[in-house]
Amino acid sequence: MDGHDSEDPKQSTADMTTFVQNLLQQMQSRFQTMSDSIITKIDEMGNRINELEQSINDLRAEIVVEGPPSPAPAVKQTEEEASNKEEGSA
Repeated sequence: MDGHDSEDPKQSTADMTTFVQNLLQQMQSRFQTMSDSIITKIDEMGNRINELEQSINDLRAEIVVEGPPSPAPAVKQTEEEASNKEEGSA
């Protein structure tokens, strides 16, 4: 009985060690998977931001090439100048 009792705690310790090692390996694998997923999503977001910046720059270039969107501000200036001239002549 003494021999059997002395092996049981050793076997129990070995089983517990194996269990803990397996658990740690599973946790490490899950954390690695999560980490990879997060890094992939960050990379995708970075690419989308770069594409957005490029689109903004393209739109700015189009605006410069096409000029102002409407001649309305120039017309208003002319009307204001005309009214100032009328007030000055009166």
